[in-house]
Amino acid sequence: MGLCRATVPTFSDAILVYLREPLPVGDERPVGPLVLRLRRTDRIPTERDTEIGFMPVPAPEQPAELSVVTNELCEVRPGSALGEVLRGVRPVFTDAPSARAALTELLGEDSELAVPDGQRAVLAPLRGRRRVIGAALFLRRPERLAFENDDLLVAAQLATHSALGIDKAMLYGREAYIADELQRTMLPETLPRPTGVRLASRYLPAAQTARVGGDWYDAIPLPGSRVALVVGDVMGHSMTSAAIMGQLRTTAQTLAGLDLPPQEVLHHLDEQAQRLGTDRMATCLYAVYDPVSHRITIANAGHPPPVLLHLGGRAEVLKVPPGAPIGVGGVDFEAVELDAPAGGTLLLYTDGLVESRLRDVWTGIEQLREKLAATARLTGPDHPPPLEALCDEVLDMLGPGDRDDDIALLAARFDGIAPSDVAYWFLDPEETAPGQARRLARRALARWGLEELTDSVELLVSEVVTNAVRYASRPVTLRLLRTDVLRCEVGDDVPQLPRLRQARATDEGGRGLYLVNRLARRWGATRLSTGKVVWFELHRG
Repeated sequence: MGLCRATVPTFSDAILVYLREPLPVGDERPVGPLVLRLRRTDRIPTERDTEIGFMPVPAPEQPAELSVVTNELCEVRPGSALGEVLRGVRPVFTDAPSARAALTELLGEDSELAVPDGQRAVLAPLRGRRRVIGAALFLRRPERLAFENDDLLVAAQLATHSALGIDKAMLYGREAYIADELQRTMLPETLPRPTGVRLASRYLPAAQTARVGGDWYDAIPLPGSRVALVVGDVMGHSMTSAAIMGQLRTTAQTLAGLDLPPQEVLHHLDEQAQRLGTDRMATCLYAVYDPVSHRITIANAGHPPPVLLHLGGRAEVLKVPPGAPIGVGGVDFEAVELDAPAGGTLLLYTDGLVESRLRDVWTGIEQLREKLAATARLTGPDHPPPLEALCDEVLDMLGPGDRDDDIALLAARFDGIAPSDVAYWFLDPEETAPGQARRLARRALARWGLEELTDSVELLVSEVVTNAVRYASRPVTLRLLRTDVLRCEVGDDVPQLPRLRQARATDEGGRGLYLVNRLARRWGATRLSTGKVVWFELHRG
């Protein structure tokens, strides 16, 4: 601590520093009793230092050495002598009876610390901006000149500057903690595990001194086993940038839940940025992957283009319209639909990965493409590199001093769903639809060798289809997907979502979703722009 270094030996021969336990930060108001903990001691070394601990001042009867046993914790009782000294704020000599009692309370009745008589000890409260945060005890040996009245002013200055420094350090620590928590809560703690795609991510702040920024990534499951992949970057590295990022990310999640096309999502994000009334622009790339059709739809708002690593090892920078950044206003966004071959890996990233003071963005993108291709060659043409290891390799392309911006990285490995694992039908909204759905599901399960699930699937399909055809005016869709689980999806043109409720004994209906909830591994319902999809999953054997 700087107080100890500045004090010993120029001002005093020894010092004890007590701080409040725990230290209050910000505008917190401690509710418990005032407790002081001994945090630091220092002294001028003596020739016979053989004991561990603080040995500050030799007493007249112990001229050579002295051990000290003091209270490590001291509870300051209201109205006590120590409490009055701390309330007084100003340093005091400990030769006065009240100050001597305060010192005894601080050190403890059993303390072996010998404090000489006279003005050779000064007890100084450490006061922060709003409250006392501790106390410092300055000591001098008998052979040294005693403290004078002017030394009280020196002690006051030392105590004040030290207390303010401690207070400021605690505030900085609090701000850093808040920044870390803010960034953590605004980024996904875990990535989902959607069908047909594997995901990995990384986030690196610009520096330890700027741990909060505007970069984000997200992966959002969508109806029909699809998944939305999002990466964005709000200008700046501040709490304001992080707050704007959080609002845009929340908006993107809400829009994804409405199953809007990627270009529409970016359009609404742009409108949201306009409503925020901020001059900070943002870039964003929004992509939707469909594992059944093996296609991906991408819309871009001024963001660096994604890179697709093919199974054979070829790395390709995808040609997507660049678009204008979010916040410009009054611009249209364009989406493109591209192949997403099985075994391919799509890499979405922010510009901190490819742009720095040492290189422009296009040079960095080319280096990224070469890095991906080189990594893929290590595992051969038939095996894609492990996803987590690939992310680490990508980050290794950054050299010392080659990063001055946040980095968000999202990697998606396309596994897809084979056509032979998909069964899809249209059912007219008639009374015969549930029976037809049962027959179709039974045949598909027999073709897949999943006869053990027939009874459960027939029951649940019948209940969900019955609910759909009751109100639908257009054909109802039924789709079965065979992956690590069996997934059933029933779509209709009615936007109202079903709600699970406990049916009464006199009710004729209302038990369908109860059965789905009891028998299915998972189930849910999602509203679409054209209606809704109700889905459930069952374990396979």
